Amino acid sequence: MPDVLIGGLAGQGPKGHITLAGALANRHGLVAGATGTGKTVTLQVLAEEFSRMGVPVFTADVKGDLSGIAAAGAPHPRVDERLASLGINDWQPQAAPVRLWDLFGKSGHAVRASVASMGPELMSTLLELNDTQSGLMHLAFDHAEREGLELIDLKDLISLLKHIEREREGFEERYGSVSPQSLGAMLRQVHVLATQGGERFFAEPALDINDMLATTGEGDQTRGFINLLDGRELMQSPRLYTTFLLWFLSTLFRTLPERGDADRPVLVFFFDEAHLLFDAAPKALLERLEQTVRLIRSKGVGVYFVTQSPADIPDDVLGQLGNRIQHALRAFTPRDQKAVKTAAETFRPNPALDTAQVITELGVGEALVSVLDSKGTPTQVERTLIAPPRGRIGPLSDSERTALLASSSLAGRYDEVIDRESAHERLEAQLTSSATAQVRPEETPAATPDTTSSTAEHDGSTQAAASAARRDTEHTSPVAESASRSGGRQRQGVMETLLKSVMRALGSQLGRTLIRSLLRSFTRR
Repeated sequence: MPDVLIGGLAGQGPKGHITLAGALANRHGLVAGATGTGKTVTLQVLAEEFSRMGVPVFTADVKGDLSGIAAAGAPHPRVDERLASLGINDWQPQAAPVRLWDLFGKSGHAVRASVASMGPELMSTLLELNDTQSGLMHLAFDHAEREGLELIDLKDLISLLKHIEREREGFEERYGSVSPQSLGAMLRQVHVLATQGGERFFAEPALDINDMLATTGEGDQTRGFINLLDGRELMQSPRLYTTFLLWFLSTLFRTLPERGDADRPVLVFFFDEAHLLFDAAPKALLERLEQTVRLIRSKGVGVYFVTQSPADIPDDVLGQLGNRIQHALRAFTPRDQKAVKTAAETFRPNPALDTAQVITELGVGEALVSVLDSKGTPTQVERTLIAPPRGRIGPLSDSERTALLASSSLAGRYDEVIDRESAHERLEAQLTSSATAQVRPEETPAATPDTTSSTAEHDGSTQAAASAARRDTEHTSPVAESASRSGGRQRQGVMETLLKSVMRALGSQLGRTLIRSLLRSFTRR
């Protein structure tokens, strides 16, 4: 059974190694500690070990200093000292297979998703909609599916909500009451999401989730790709960050099959700087995240939170984290002391350690570690030296990052946004067509065949003209009515009315026949 080497007890060699069983890596975990105590290096060690096991890894590179994992490390006296103390004999500098990602498409392959893939429930949660508004969101998605309207970007969703607003009466016949106030509130929330980066995330080409689950090599040399999401700019848009993470986990949960017990996970997912996520995310999103973390274990996905203190993690989530690595905490204030006490209480006690005291004494690269044993029971907490990473500690240079992107098998696949016809374009076309139809003048009736051969046809034409004359007379102005009542001008009024009717028929054969008939009648008089 493959194991992840975390580190070991100082001076005890291989017998003091602390390892995490691959079969229990999907029971989730926590890496905590104050700034500068070594959390990022520990994350790098875990990511490298999972990759060497053939397991893909995903993590956000919040500060940009994790990208050095793509380059081989270098020998150093302190590294040699740590290796000797832990009895690690097979250590060699080694670059890990890395793919760079960026939601904004600047420093990595662009990450995008469609509105439809988010689904009405998750979209409602993301927009913090109430029950009534959430019902309308389900209505909108249902209508889009019925009418074949593709929901790709936020423009599509906005156009669809406006369409429902315009055609509200028709929608109410099928779905019941549709509140214009609720629709207005939903549109405002969508615009807020767009300004926070949502218009970049919701687009095509959408991310193929299999590109995050890829491996390289064969047999014993199989390595999982380490997927690094550039978080330097992303952290300025916490809702977008939360949206992506929740969408990603939800997509994994929806698409991956149940795995049962396996000797290693399908994917390991690190939430770096998790305190930023939990501080800024809406409550509804956090509740959905807690639910997803609880259920996704059965799909073979391990989720690890990297943060400053266990107190940063909601209790419902913290209780699900079986594997724990705690770096040093500082207890300068009453609040800090409370955090230390909380952290100590999350471990299974070790009679040989005063856990609360040791937490404040740990040096850089040291941690208190407790993992799950073969029975799924937490081991006693141990003071552990973290193994040195095989990759470089620190960021890639700009030129190295550019070269890595250019050499990627995904180069060019996600570079350009594709804006094809979808719900927005189709609904706009319908609106334009409807407006054009309203301003178009009435068309003349279709012309009849030649009518010069029959008296009956002539009489019918005359009757049609007289009928039209009567209709026009009903709509004449009071001045015209006064003129028609005077005896001397009565015929002139009738003639004007007939001429108006005749002029409307000029475009047809019938109209030409009427004109000839009327002219002969006037000539006889």
